[in-house]
Amino acid sequence: MPRELPYPAASPPYPVQLDGELDQDLSRWKWLVKWFLAIPHLIVLAFLWLGFVLTSIAALVMVVATGRYPRPLFDFNVGVMRWTWRVGFYAFNAIGTDRYPPFSLAERPDYPARLRVEYPERLNRGLALVKWWLLAIPHYVLVAVFIGGVLVPDVSPIPLLASPGSLISILTLFAGVALLFTTRYPAGVFSFVVGLNRWAFRTVAYAALMRDEYPPFRLER
Repeated sequence: MPRELPYPAASPPYPVQLDGELDQDLSRWKWLVKWFLAIPHLIVLAFLWLGFVLTSIAALVMVVATGRYPRPLFDFNVGVMRWTWRVGFYAFNAIGTDRYPPFSLAERPDYPARLRVEYPERLNRGLALVKWWLLAIPHYVLVAVFIGGVLVPDVSPIPLLASPGSLISILTLFAGVALLFTTRYPAGVFSFVVGLNRWAFRTVAYAALMRDEYPPFRLER
């Protein structure tokens, strides 16, 4: 009797988890002004990302010296990414909710855009010297297409927010036009956009030394 081959095991979720829940009653026109409503967040995020860069440099020194990522720096950087994802989900990277994002680094389980990064107890000290500039290059190229300016140069001081001409901005524009004329957000477009954001945020978490596991080349968790 032929032996049955087992199904391949599913890949475990990457320890950077990004999710978004699409509002079912989205306004058909509000997406046109969300970029303006988000300006207060953009001002705060510009300063937070400056802090992100400085804390990441400090974390690099500590990881190389001790093999550990200082927990306060880790929590701050995760908070900056979480805040950015909420603003992106609202206004730039998905337009998936009409709920205004909270001004907070903390996790908000009740908000439809959520991000979590598992804290690593130990990190490879030698790997920290090369993963942020060398090993992540293939992902940088792809993320530049997903989020960076392809048709229009990206001059934003806030990483991870989709710039004009990027794949994500084109898809969200398509979704916005669909909302305007049909009151419905195409489900397939939403899943694809969230997957692209998930890929980009995983890449940044890896480059910021938060995890040693190499980011997978996939849209799913």
